[in-house]
Amino acid sequence: MEIKRMFWNSPRSKLKGTWSCWEQPIFSTRAHVFQIDPNTKKNWVPTSKHAVTVSYFYDSTRNVYRIISLDGSKAIINSTITPNMTFTKTSQKFGQWADSRANTVYGLGFSSEHHLSKFAEKFQEFKEAARLAKEKSQEKMELTSTPSQESAGGDLQSPLTPESINGTDDERTPDLTQNSEPRPEPTQNALPFTHSSAISKHWEAELATLKGNNAKLTAALLESTANVKQWKQQLAAYQEEAERLHKRVTELECVSSQANAVHTHKTELNQTIQELEETLKVKEEEIERLKQEIDNARELQEQRDSLTQKLQEVEIRNKDLEGQLSDLEQRLEKSQNEQEAFRNNLKTLLEILDGKIFELTELRDNLAKLLERS
Repeated sequence: MEIKRMFWNSPRSKLKGTWSCWEQPIFSTRAHVFQIDPNTKKNWVPTSKHAVTVSYFYDSTRNVYRIISLDGSKAIINSTITPNMTFTKTSQKFGQWADSRANTVYGLGFSSEHHLSKFAEKFQEFKEAARLAKEKSQEKMELTSTPSQESAGGDLQSPLTPESINGTDDERTPDLTQNSEPRPEPTQNALPFTHSSAISKHWEAELATLKGNNAKLTAALLESTANVKQWKQQLAAYQEEAERLHKRVTELECVSSQANAVHTHKTELNQTIQELEETLKVKEEEIERLKQEIDNARELQEQRDSLTQKLQEVEIRNKDLEGQLSDLEQRLEKSQNEQEAFRNNLKTLLEILDGKIFELTELRDNLAKLLERS
């Protein structure tokens, strides 16, 4: 009830459309949101500065599934799922779909491949549910339109389809805080060793993470290179096919004596050529995107090399600290030995002093007795 009340009273209801009190979030995740550039239709334009909540919503009154995301008070995604939509995974962490109603293409960048796969599964699931809902709605309209047609003498009645409604609140994830107990500080002699060990463990973890990322980047780079080669081969094949079709058009124009038939074949071949040119354009865009991914992989490789160099410097410093610690331990041991020798000497002096005091005491007693006798 609190979610419904929040949707109903939200100031975002001033956006296009109205909130539906029966619209409920059924799945949410976080991702970076992009839209295709409306001018070039090639590059991605980020619509959110950071990862935002992207949710699937279901309106039970209209039997409609939607994908909605908000960045503050701005609705950056408001897409109604239709049976003819397709969600495409273009990489391990990126997916996209086209919305003909919004006349745009949405792209989502996820933090892991698992989140992308889960979102794609939900998209396919709700797309199938939307298809079934559409078929049931058509069956109901056919059943209701049949008696109307008989009574109205064959007049057709077209059902009204409800417009998509916009906007919803994104789910907010509360921040979790953990209480950490204070740890006792190490002693003065053990401080350099503890500090160097912590630094070494930290950089070892960083190195392990970098090795894993390097393996993933290497695999992605190999896959991108193979895809580029495959697209180039397909591009060459399409170019050969286009040249063959051009030659075929020329031959048909020269050989055929029937102008109408030649014109018809020419039109069909020209359409085929246009389709092939559009396909070539799409493949070229894919090649450019793969080149960008390769450049990004190279940048990450340079970052990995820089961190590896820093790790080597830290290891050298760690060895220096270990040498200093060893020197301090030797000096401490030598100081302890000197203190022990000093204690032994002091103990000997005390024993000698006790003997002297005892002798002086006896001498005093003897002198006192002599005075008494005299």
